[in-house]
Amino acid sequence: MYEELCDEELFRKAGGPFRLTTLIQKRMIALMQGAEPLVQLDTNDRMKIVIQEILQGKIYLDTEMNVQIADPQAAKIPPPDVGFPGL
Repeated sequence: MYEELCDEELFRKAGGPFRLTTLIQKRMIALMQGAEPLVQLDTNDRMKIVIQEILQGKIYLDTEMNVQIADPQAAKIPPPDVGFPGL
């Protein structure tokens, strides 16, 4: 388990547990589609990368639940290509 997931600061920065879940899921998709990490870590563990991006204030969810980068010049996140056929 990731100890950071128990950190109240993570929930606060994301805006609560549901927004945190959404932010993690959307950012993980972006990383899997080739987006560059916004933090320098000695790991390829995407979850650790996303957690640090949130804790360092690099990413957040806007009012329409889209992932935004605090400094847009830092990297480009491709829009998630998530489809749910039949829904």
